[in-house]
Amino acid sequence: MTPFKVLLVDDEEELVKALAERLEIRGIMADVALNGEQGLQRVTYNTPDVMVLDLKMPGIDGIEVLRRVRKSHPQIRVIILTGHGSERDRDVAERIGAFDYLQKPVDIQVLVEVLNRAWKSRQENGASPETAG
Repeated sequence: MTPFKVLLVDDEEELVKALAERLEIRGIMADVALNGEQGLQRVTYNTPDVMVLDLKMPGIDGIEVLRRVRKSHPQIRVIILTGHGSERDRDVAERIGAFDYLQKPVDIQVLVEVLNRAWKSRQENGASPETAG
């Protein structure tokens, strides 16, 4: 399988760095951004294939990051990973175009499976924004 690039956007530094290491052990290249602004910069300069995005962050929150990424880079599959989300947040994220919505703590194997599905979706469907889900 071709390696793909994942961008992890979460303000919980220890968690996100540990998650990146666990993904890299499994052959998935992972970059880290510690807030929404950094995440948007990384998307511009080192576009990932898949983004794993927290909702609750200082500054630009995850919903706004999702909106901007879907508009500027619709080919990126965005997976929401949050510990504080509500049903309303899930509905909004799915309506905007999140590929999936997961709750923390997430089992690493579940996350890897969702990442692989997102990558396959991107390969099969290219940049079409209506392929989310």
